[in-house]
Amino acid sequence: MKEFNMNGINIIDGGVTAAVGFKAAGMNVGIKNNGKKDMAMIYSEKPCVAAGTFTLNKVFAAPVKWDKNIVYNQQDAQVVIVNNGVANACTGVEGDHACELEAKTAAEVLGIPETSVLLGSTGVIGMQLPMEKILTGIKELPAKLDDSLEAGTVAAESIMTTDTRSKQVAVEVMLDGKKVTIGGMCKGAGMIHPHMATMLCYVTTDAVVEKKTLQKMMSGIIDDTFNMISVDGDTSTNDTCLVLANGLAGNAEINEANMNADYDLFEKALFYVLRELSKKIAGDGEGCTCLFEVQVKGAESKEQAKILAKSIATSNLTKCAIFGHDANWGRILCAMGYSGADLEPEKVDIFFESEGESLQIVKDGTATDYSEEKATEILSKNPVICVADVHMGTESATAWGCDLTFDYVKINADYRS
Repeated sequence: MKEFNMNGINIIDGGVTAAVGFKAAGMNVGIKNNGKKDMAMIYSEKPCVAAGTFTLNKVFAAPVKWDKNIVYNQQDAQVVIVNNGVANACTGVEGDHACELEAKTAAEVLGIPETSVLLGSTGVIGMQLPMEKILTGIKELPAKLDDSLEAGTVAAESIMTTDTRSKQVAVEVMLDGKKVTIGGMCKGAGMIHPHMATMLCYVTTDAVVEKKTLQKMMSGIIDDTFNMISVDGDTSTNDTCLVLANGLAGNAEINEANMNADYDLFEKALFYVLRELSKKIAGDGEGCTCLFEVQVKGAESKEQAKILAKSIATSNLTKCAIFGHDANWGRILCAMGYSGADLEPEKVDIFFESEGESLQIVKDGTATDYSEEKATEILSKNPVICVADVHMGTESATAWGCDLTFDYVKINADYRS
């Protein structure tokens, strides 16, 4: 992905219902006893080509196994059904059978093939799905489907676990003289770490795009977005990111055989949506007070830049310093040193930035005569940006995380109760 700019991209209000032909719904089906919404459905009036990326955790949930088969072995998908509260992970054969029954029921209710049903689950690991409640939800949600912004918001709220807010992004671009829309929603606040960072993400578009091209494009973008976020260093069993394209915009097909300006603009718009959704997850990390963005510049290679950026963003000591508004730059340089990437410490410059202000705290590997008061002021804002220039080349990378607070421990100590 080249250096990013917003040329040609129009940001709009919306999420998964922004694109033509997509509807959504959400409701409480009784999985959660507190009455909060716990099940969502996304439906396209026309079959879609689908692309997906999934957790690299070798312990993966039944819906991950189900979705991989649909995305990689079937041509079309038309509906996504997501439950909240129970992850359907580590549930054995019974968990697989639950997925089969969900798809069978959805197919009957919606009049579509079972092989076009995608599934998602999030919540407590090791519990079996309460199938009576799940199936009731699948039967009742179709009547609530709507293409409004409000319906998309309800769906986004229905997949939240420890999230403090729903997460949605939508954009419009002009391709082949046609308006093309991309919108998405996601959830995630804890058990978030690079490798498909527990997160679920669903993106919809009315673009005409070849399935193989969509998969390749998405997989590449994920490496620079969701695989560059971390909250706590734990890679989930359920991480899933899906993109569905129904082609109702009517543009000339986006494909690798014709990598023109429209191809580039669509890829850029998809990158923006996935990047902003991933930042929303990092910025809503459990108990956090701010988004922590780490930019590494001047690296010899992209891989070196990524390793260094991730190491800083995932350092618990650095995250604690950010929470305390303490410019403890030694922790940052230390995290770079143990990252495993090549580094010449005596060349490193480090800056803190926020709201347009920038303060250099390290030059050539040692402290500058910076103002601690000014550093605290910058670190008290949201987001906080750390820029580390290693002066070894021209490559760069960005990672996103958050500060580490007392509330993170409280939330996770009480998660099941």
